Amino acid sequence: MKSAKHESKPATAVVDHLIGGERVAGGTRSGSIYNPATGRVVREVLLADRATVGQAIAAAAAAYPAWRQTPPVKRARIMFRFKVLLEQNEDRIVALLTEEHGKVLHDARGELRRGLENVEYACGAPEFLKGEHSKNAGSALDSWSEMQPLGVVAGITPFNFPAMVPLWMYPLALVCGNTFVLKPSERDPSSAMLVGELLYAAGLPDGVFNIVNGDKEAVATLLTDSRVQAISFVGSTPVAESIYNTAKDKRVQALGGAKNHAVVMPDADIDNVVSALMGAAYGSCGERCMAISVVVAVGETTANELVGKLAAEVRALRVGPGLDEANDMGPLVTAAHYDRVKGYVDLGVEEGAELVVDGRQITVPGHENGFFLGGCLFDRVEPGMRIYQDEIFGPVLCVVRVASLQQAISLVDNHEYGNGACVFTRDGETARYFSDQVKVGMVGINVPLPVPVACHSFGGWKRSLFGDLSIYGPDAVRFYTQRKTISQRWTASGSQERTKFAFPGND
Repeated sequence: MKSAKHESKPATAVVDHLIGGERVAGGTRSGSIYNPATGRVVREVLLADRATVGQAIAAAAAAYPAWRQTPPVKRARIMFRFKVLLEQNEDRIVALLTEEHGKVLHDARGELRRGLENVEYACGAPEFLKGEHSKNAGSALDSWSEMQPLGVVAGITPFNFPAMVPLWMYPLALVCGNTFVLKPSERDPSSAMLVGELLYAAGLPDGVFNIVNGDKEAVATLLTDSRVQAISFVGSTPVAESIYNTAKDKRVQALGGAKNHAVVMPDADIDNVVSALMGAAYGSCGERCMAISVVVAVGETTANELVGKLAAEVRALRVGPGLDEANDMGPLVTAAHYDRVKGYVDLGVEEGAELVVDGRQITVPGHENGFFLGGCLFDRVEPGMRIYQDEIFGPVLCVVRVASLQQAISLVDNHEYGNGACVFTRDGETARYFSDQVKVGMVGINVPLPVPVACHSFGGWKRSLFGDLSIYGPDAVRFYTQRKTISQRWTASGSQERTKFAFPGND
């Protein structure tokens, strides 16, 4: 049963913090949260100071001993109830996602449902935490391993998936026996707050999960507080690298930027390729770390046909407020991000790329102050250009022309990011060669967004991931636990073991 204390409440004009199971104020500074479709401020968010973050860490530390000893099956039952509440409150959550991030409602629903997959995986805690056991590993010697929690752990999540990425982290961290402090993006925090309240409504003990809203001061506190044992981060590469280098005394997984390539072979079905690329490049306004931002067309004939058909589809994109599900693409998240992405389009023109479709002049009637940028398509992009090298994180697709598959793979391999790549082909040999040779962490064969399902793990190579373990799935279980191996022998009553000076074996 939900208590009155843990009833989820409507989004308020001021977004505070969730500490010890209660909404609390904290910090003297605040920031504005905008509706990107209107350009208007919809609410304010309190920015946690060091003391407020310390309060959240203390609440998590106090809750840890009892939560650590809670049987995994009881932790999993909370996750079962949590999943049901998320499903029942889907409309409320996706409305907040659209209001504060701008993504179209159907895209927001897709985000939440991919997050739900990770809650479902977390429900299997009794299975993946049961460890290993060997009876009579040696003479009368039993040996077994246990997956023990770390303690207080923290997550720092980005603006582009305010509901899904936190669900990549804390459901598994919690069922593994840890307590958690989440620092969501201050640009769109309301959905994370609602989801956190639903977690408590599912029966989570007070203090096991906490949310602090804030900026660099909150992040710095989490990174330097010795009570925090591990940090999980998703965001840009410069910040990911900084977090990895700063939190040297902690376990860290820091997922950074991407420049995902789609290689299109001459034998590909171009019509299907165009349909796939439109969603992969322009869905969620390109504000995805797995968005396709570079198409590598193999052969001039392939490139000419592909660019012609892409251009027609990009011009036909329906751009408008996310509440209208007939729209394909909503606004960018903030005015500052709009300026940044538009600046890259300006730069691409200066660098000499051919701007086939220019989305800079788009206007949405009734939403003239919204942060809308239409789809942009560049052709004849060269690898030395910044629009090729940098992660733009917007509705901008670059086409690079090459003569062979090997040249295409070399482009992917030589880029500093190694998050994901895909190939479109009808040839099995090509597909097998590409997937075996390309140097990225996630590969798609005729799949433009090769995001692994929850029972696998998500992570790139090179400067797309700092740390040894990927996020969610089996790697997350390893990240949020530490293995302890126990060996025991009971001497039979009345017997006397002889002294052994040699290193013990399994005899």
